[in-house]
Amino acid sequence: MTPPVFLNHLGVVCALGHGTTEVAQALFGTQPTGVAPSPDFASRVLHVGQVTSPLVATDALPVHLRSRNNALLLTALAQVRPAVDEALLRYGPQRVAVVLGTSTSGIGESEAAIKVREATGELPAHFDVRQQELGSPALALNHVLGVKGPSFVISTACSSSAKSLATAARLLRSGIADAVITGGADALCAFTVAGFASLDSVSEARCNPMSVHRRGINIGEGAALFLMTREPGPVRLAGWGESSDAHHLSAPEPGGRGALVAMRTAMERAGVTAADVGYVNLHGTATPQNDAMESRAVASLLGQAVPCSSTKPLTGHTLGAAGALEAALCWLTLTDAHGRLPPHWWDGEADPELPALALVKPGTALGRPPRYVLSNSFAFGGSNAALLLGTA
Repeated sequence: MTPPVFLNHLGVVCALGHGTTEVAQALFGTQPTGVAPSPDFASRVLHVGQVTSPLVATDALPVHLRSRNNALLLTALAQVRPAVDEALLRYGPQRVAVVLGTSTSGIGESEAAIKVREATGELPAHFDVRQQELGSPALALNHVLGVKGPSFVISTACSSSAKSLATAARLLRSGIADAVITGGADALCAFTVAGFASLDSVSEARCNPMSVHRRGINIGEGAALFLMTREPGPVRLAGWGESSDAHHLSAPEPGGRGALVAMRTAMERAGVTAADVGYVNLHGTATPQNDAMESRAVASLLGQAVPCSSTKPLTGHTLGAAGALEAALCWLTLTDAHGRLPPHWWDGEADPELPALALVKPGTALGRPPRYVLSNSFAFGGSNAALLLGTA
């Protein structure tokens, strides 16, 4: 029998706060928080999911590993460091792996360096082009922790860190590792905002998923790290599914066929039916095409009665970190004694062209945690991933 894998410990930082207690309080609150207006990332004021709390310093890292992206990562790591150190001692550094997801890495540092060069003619002394290498987050954790097992970064846009959790599970199930530090990090930068703005996909106001008035996403930043092992823990990664649309570089397949494959595969791997799924964390970007295809796929597979919400109006879309961050919000949902569900913040003006999903209202609580929750991540290029998390 294939051994189960567990998400034993969680460290998280995002626009909702720092640490599981603070993030949960904001997540289940009765007023929307997190995403807020900022003039810092574009020529106009945009709503973004910016981390405003202090981050762990990167001074202990070599210059080429110093970035805001890695500061977010180290901030999440600090919350689970005792458990990680215990795993390293118990299993040995060779039996501990690192699998992370990101999309920006240190692009923000390159932006700042280019501005200095424009003003002075010289790049700043603290800049190193390797700061923006995609492998930087894994190298940073290796440097801090002394991990000797497999260590790498997955970068498939918005499905990156969901795929990192699936990959971590495969390392454990195959016996290649006994513990995996897995998750993702992404930092806000003007480059990313400009890219989505060029596609007319950025909303100036708080994003409005599933509404007839939806106008696009809010970009966010954050990090979520799990210690995953085969040892029983509070939450189990029961299943995962991955697929590729092979449809378009930046648009999803309109019928949601790839999304449907990913969700169905996750459920089949876990051996659960639609009746077992108690909540769905939607990818829910509030772009016209994503919401249309995802609502059709969810309704087709699970029906229209399962509670659903998008948490991106609270955190922003954290891109390469989104899969891990939203898995973290599902982890908090599964460990909440009252069975509170993340609310779906929107204007309540449903798009009549979309299936009417059961969008979670603020203050909703089941009285007990759901048995299983599904978390969706659908990326550019049609890279899809779905994670099914369950109570232990």
